Amino acid sequence: MSTEISAQTLSFLRRGQPVTLRNVAPERTLLEVLREDLGCTGTKEGCGEGDCGACTVVLGEAVGGQLQYKAINSCIRLAHSVQGMAVWTTEDLVSPGGELHPAQEAMVQCHGSQCGFCTPGFVMSLFGMYQNTKGGRGIDRTQAQVELSGNLCRCTGYRPILDAAQQMGSLPLPAGCGVDEAATVAALKQLAPPLAETYLRPTTLAALLQARSAHPRAQVVAGTTDVGLWVTKMHKRFTQVLDVTAAEELRRVETYPHHIAIGAAVSLHEAYAALVSERPQLKTFAQRFAGLPVRNSGTLGGNVANGSPIGDSMPLLIALGASVVLMRWDVKHQAVAHRELLLEDLYTGYRTNVMTADELLCWVKVPRPVAGETMKVYKISKRFDDDISAVCLAIRMTLEGGKVKTISIGAGGVAATPVRARQTEAALLGQTWSADTVGAAIAVLRGEFKPITDMRASAAYRQTVLGNLLQRFWLESQGLQAINLELLNAATLEALV
Repeated sequence: MSTEISAQTLSFLRRGQPVTLRNVAPERTLLEVLREDLGCTGTKEGCGEGDCGACTVVLGEAVGGQLQYKAINSCIRLAHSVQGMAVWTTEDLVSPGGELHPAQEAMVQCHGSQCGFCTPGFVMSLFGMYQNTKGGRGIDRTQAQVELSGNLCRCTGYRPILDAAQQMGSLPLPAGCGVDEAATVAALKQLAPPLAETYLRPTTLAALLQARSAHPRAQVVAGTTDVGLWVTKMHKRFTQVLDVTAAEELRRVETYPHHIAIGAAVSLHEAYAALVSERPQLKTFAQRFAGLPVRNSGTLGGNVANGSPIGDSMPLLIALGASVVLMRWDVKHQAVAHRELLLEDLYTGYRTNVMTADELLCWVKVPRPVAGETMKVYKISKRFDDDISAVCLAIRMTLEGGKVKTISIGAGGVAATPVRARQTEAALLGQTWSADTVGAAIAVLRGEFKPITDMRASAAYRQTVLGNLLQRFWLESQGLQAINLELLNAATLEALV
């Protein structure tokens, strides 16, 4: 167990009342605190890696004077990251008189629970949906399927749970089950900020960079969707943690004439919403990037800085020509210093990069679409939803006079880092966009990388799939749509089961 010296006080709201816990070590997860310190055993631990959703809880944060709700995985969320927020577990939904919340009652009426282990997580995802739709109004099958994709069930086959998502908006809300948002926002303002010693969460960019300069060995975190795994699976402990997510400047998406700038503290859900608003064809890919609870916690900046070779953001961003802004505190001049480089130039090897000990990745800059641009990104995984890619391929192209004017290709799962397929780009650039050109480029793409064999796919499979995806891009450019899973909706998928 961690010593008292390495811990600090944690404060958050539960049922509208402040909860203060002393001596919470920096590496303790929210799930551990809820179950072990507060006795909230309704929240379950299933996978311990944010994959099954049994541990789902809902966070409330005051943003612009309004309460913003997010369903998140408590098993990989560090406890101190919810400092100053409101937390709801399944125990908090029932009214004082014992009546069930509509999210719970709908699960009962629709027979959405069998063994019951996953049920609290589903209920909390439904509660998050209920709050974000102002009482569960207008939820259709497709929305329910997307927002519940981070919750797994091995008993019911999902149909009754989707029924519950659609039915809860028609059920009455018992007295005492609702959230007094104005009172909650007011109470959040009254929570005393912690005396940050081991878990540092500065609220400004300058303070964040100064903290990084002063504590270069602190473990940097954003949404902790990967660092949380180091705790649950590798049993890592940290003497000090530096959390970037409270820095106000980094919580924004800014739009400029030629690019958008996504702050390192912007959640994956919000970051992909910004990317989809620029390029609507990315919608399905954005929804397949893990389940909603992971996207609600994780950040685009954290995903990029982490640099996993199977991270889905990087191939897409490489194809889009994205760059990253690295910042540090210049001690000599007492000012912020920065440098910018293309995203593919950030990495030097497996989960290693060019950042110095006092630097942080603060912004991801993404060029806006240009006239005539064709953009596709393909994710190959064992499950359609909530799974890690075996291969990811992203292609952005413009044509002029039937020839390839510009081409950029990003790939994941085929090398020690996310990579740009420069040889394949060279084989296509300036060539007539034809079956022969694509056929020659497929051979180049398959030979450009030397992927490994692991639990997700063999090296031969990955090389074959790389070429097949380029072939698919060619076929879709010629108008073939029958191979596009985006044409399938929730109702169609249910009919196929």
